[in-house]
This record gives sequence, C-alpha cells and structure tokens, in this order.
Amino acid sequence: MPLWVLALATTLGMQTVASFLDQSLPIIAPLLTAGAGLAPERVGNLSSLNSLGTVLFLMFGGPVLARLGPVRMLQTGAIMAVTGLLIASSSWWPVLVVAATLMGVGYGPSPPAGNRILAATAPPQHRTLIFSIKQAGAPAGGAFAGLILAPAAAAWGWPTALLVAMAIGLAAAAIINPARERLDTEREPDRPIGLRVLFNPRNVAAPFLLLKANPVLLSVTALAFSFAIVQGSLFSFSVTYLVTSRHLPLATAGMVYACMQFAGVFARIGLGWLADRTGRPAHNLTVQAFIAAGLVVCFASLPDLPPFWVAAGLAAATGCFGASWNGIYMAEVARLSAAERITEATTSSVLVTFLGYVSGPSIFSILVTASGGYWVPFLFAAGQLVVMATIQAVVLARRA
Repeated sequence: MPLWVLALATTLGMQTVASFLDQSLPIIAPLLTAGAGLAPERVGNLSSLNSLGTVLFLMFGGPVLARLGPVRMLQTGAIMAVTGLLIASSSWWPVLVVAATLMGVGYGPSPPAGNRILAATAPPQHRTLIFSIKQAGAPAGGAFAGLILAPAAAAWGWPTALLVAMAIGLAAAAIINPARERLDTEREPDRPIGLRVLFNPRNVAAPFLLLKANPVLLSVTALAFSFAIVQGSLFSFSVTYLVTSRHLPLATAGMVYACMQFAGVFARIGLGWLADRTGRPAHNLTVQAFIAAGLVVCFASLPDLPPFWVAAGLAAATGCFGASWNGIYMAEVARLSAAERITEATTSSVLVTFLGYVSGPSIFSILVTASGGYWVPFLFAAGQLVVMATIQAVVLARRA
C-alpha cells in the first residue's frame, strides 16, 4: 500500500471514530439530561467541557505526541474517550463533568496527529483534497452516531447506546496498531514528558505568540474560531432542539442529524476539491461563511412538527456549508506554516479554534434559558459568523 494511502486510511478512520465517540453525549442528550434531572439545554455545558478537554490536550499534550508518535497517540485518545463514556454511564452530574472533559482530552490528538501524518505523506498537488477527505471523518462519525446511537437509545436505553460506542472505540484502537511501524517513524522516544515539561507556563503563551508572529495564519484562525461557534452549537443542540422545541421523536431527530452530518462529509470533499482548483481557499471560506449564516437562520425557523423531508433537507444544507470548512482550514494552516513547524502551528491554530467550541455551546445554552427558546441563540451564532466573515473579506481585499 502506498504510504499516503495508509496515512489517509488511518487518519480518516480514527477521525471518524473520534467524532463518533465525541458526539455520543449530544445524541443521547434528551434522555441523559432527563435521567440526571437536568434541563435539556445543559448539554451545551457538557459540550463546552468536552471542547475544554481538547484545548487542554492541545495546550499541554505536544511533548506526549512527539514521544509516543501520532498513531500511538490516536490509540491513546480513543481509549481515553471510551473511559469518559464509561464514567458518563453513571449519569450523575458531577461525574458527567469529569467524563465530558476526559472525552475532550481523548479527541485532542486527532487534529495535530492527523496533520503530522498527512503533511509528511500527502502529494502536494492534492494536499487540500486529502486533508478535506480526512476531515470528512468528523461529520461521518457524527452521522453514524445519529443513525446508530439514537435508535439504540430509544429502543434499549441510553446506557446500551454508550456500550455500543465504547466497543467501537476499542475496536478501532486495535485495528490501527499495525500502521505504527510505517507512520510513527518520526517520533522522539527520548522526549521528556514529566510534569514540569507538560505544565510549563510557557506552553500557555506559546500558541498565541506563534499566531501573533504570523498575521495571515491569525486571520484564518479567527474565521475558523467563528465557524467553530456555529458548528459547536449545531452539533450540540440540533437533536435537543428538534426533540424539545420541534417535538420530533428521538429516532427521527437522530436521522435528521445524520443528514446534517452526511452532507458535511460530501461537502468537505467537494469544497476541498474546489479550493484546490481555485487556489484561493481563504476566499472560498469567506463566501462559505455568509451562506452558512443564512442557512442557520433558516434551520432555526423550522415549524413545529416539520415534515421529515423539510427538516432533513434544511439540516443537510446547513451541514453542507456550516460543517465543511475544517479540511480547507487545516490545509491552509499547513500551507501557511514552515515545514518544520507544522505540528506546532496546527496545535496553536486548532487550540484557538477550539475556544470557539468551548464558548459557543455555553453561550447558546445561556441564551436558550434567557430567551426561553432557540431563535435568539441561533441568531447569535449566525450573526457573529457574518461579522467575522465581513472582517475577513476586508482583510483579503487589502491584501489583494
């Protein structure tokens, strides 16, 4: 097997599984929050904690990734996410806080480890497409979670759904083990990973200093941060919104959510191919942001008990533009970074981007409680994306 094919298969597979595990809690949220005696919108807080866990890994996990190698780190992340799901099965709120954070830490290796593998193996003329295919694993994992876990939870209870997710995570970690011999060749086995190294205060400032030194990378990261607020809110609340506000059954809401995610799969590949053809990925992302904002407002305007084809079609359109920016963004980060600093640049940029995933769902949750509905929160998500896209358009025009 050509090395780049093995690399893409490994990173795509683990990105899919990581997303599948990561989306498990939002999928079963209506049942999980009810069992824990919580308001449905509290799923936003769990999603924010999940993203915070990813930020913690991106901030402090670099030395561990360098020492273990990207494939071993992907395996370790899957096992940590499975452990988080096991802890979440208690449904006790204080324990759910720990579980969501641990699951986020488990997701953390996916962006930098995947970028490190693909940057070293992807043919340059197809770099954006290959990165987009790999990132298509994120919505694919969410789609499979909607199709598998929502019906399982509705039929046999959410604990059974979590057991299914845990089994898939462990199986994936075992399957990719043979790839280590060919893909973990650049690891640094003597890299120190003691507490003083991992939790050095300089690690906190380093990502922001790196972005400050590269204004072009900073601009792309700012737009990705805004996209992350939208995507984090959509992925965290779509099922709960459809069940509690639009009164669809959980299994139906899971299918609508799967349509949103599957649309993102094909859109990431198609829009990645388009970005390679136009040679202007940053401009493509800016246009995409305006379209995504309009579709979010339309999704928020669904009537009560909408026909399945209406809800699914609008969800698919929203996912097509609101959840397909990641691969283009990742490839742009790799293109704008020096070859020897791709891992550091990816980690820094993705860390800032994930702050959007941290803040977005919690702000959304607060706005649901304050406004008593979902219109205002969705309008906020769309509005801030329009503002950031406008700023990005001005920046690009000045650079032209």
